[in-house]
Amino acid sequence: MSGSTLTRAHTAPPDTSGMWHAGGRLDDEMRRKWLDALNSFEVAQRAKKAQPATVARRVRHVRKFASEVALSPWHVTAEDVQGWLERLDVADSTRLSMRDSLRAFYRWAHVSGRMLSDPTECVSYRAVRLPVPTSWEQPLTAYERHLWAKGSASTTVRAHMEQMRSFARENASLDPFAVRIDDLYEWMAGKRWARETRRARKVTLRGFYTWAVETDRIDANPTDKLPKIRSTDPIARPASDDEYEAAMRMADDRGKIALRLSAELGLRRAEVARVHSADLERHAEQGTWLTVHGKGAKIRRVPVPESLALTLRTLPEGYVFPGQIVERQSHAAQTGHISPRYLGKLIAQLLPAGVTMHALRHRFATRAYNVNRDVFTVQRLLGHASAATTQRYVQVSDDGMRALVEAVNP
Repeated sequence: MSGSTLTRAHTAPPDTSGMWHAGGRLDDEMRRKWLDALNSFEVAQRAKKAQPATVARRVRHVRKFASEVALSPWHVTAEDVQGWLERLDVADSTRLSMRDSLRAFYRWAHVSGRMLSDPTECVSYRAVRLPVPTSWEQPLTAYERHLWAKGSASTTVRAHMEQMRSFARENASLDPFAVRIDDLYEWMAGKRWARETRRARKVTLRGFYTWAVETDRIDANPTDKLPKIRSTDPIARPASDDEYEAAMRMADDRGKIALRLSAELGLRRAEVARVHSADLERHAEQGTWLTVHGKGAKIRRVPVPESLALTLRTLPEGYVFPGQIVERQSHAAQTGHISPRYLGKLIAQLLPAGVTMHALRHRFATRAYNVNRDVFTVQRLLGHASAATTQRYVQVSDDGMRALVEAVNP
């Protein structure tokens, strides 16, 4: 909706008398920023024909949040939101209502261009309703330090810790180091997970209890007797040419670059998010190469098509997909690159339902393999540790299978 439309829809600014409760910690300047933000938010909500009671409730909840976190509305992080919700001494239903109000506010802030990302998008119902049990807090903190100390990738640490916290919440009555195999059976048997999800949970639990044995917290690993879970059959799901071309037509300039880096070089979304101008190298004889910061802190180099290289070299120095601007005391500073998750969501909006950014990586793998059937070169380009993994990305065409059968049976 245009700014002029919003202005016409506005009737009166929100009543700010008594807006901040006595315990609020906002100074005059911060209070002014929040007043301006809430005024614009209320105008936008009314323009969308939200019910007056809903608008009033959302504004009231955001006011309470603002007065207690004492931060600029545009410098709030997911951790700030999550921490505030968990500290609230209210009923679960009220907590969830407040969470939804913050989601409405920051979704509006993101869509209207006031923030580059939505800090509430990862705040879950379960995390709000069920904090990690006290008995699990110290063991999980120690285990997380162990993962960081051994050099695990940030995505790996986050995934393992999210899964362990989920297990802890659902088994709050269990002592972490008194868990038995029967407890694990009971928990896993009640889940209707896909096979790969079940395998991932087993790997996470096994890692935690292996660490517990190695650090003398327990004598035996309860996960040793868990049954083997075989992996699913490999199924490549490359994006089609029509899907890719349609996304390119819809994308803005930065979106097109993200699509091309994934579809033309096979980069993961996290690798695309980290591309920096310093990663480009131009050689007189070998052309342009890109240093890719891959999974597990692994580095690889891939050649860049000249048309894409020219586009990348026209961009300002720094990250191709910069993160949020924050105000320092004397200047504005960049916080780094955009988050991989957020970038993935942006690109998914350009693709049909069910087609993700990773499908573009599958597309690259399939097209690269079909050039000369050199799976080992494709493996290096994708940054896989095993050629078996690469095979899961390649879709063998019907034409290719027919050609082989015809060749065997002339």
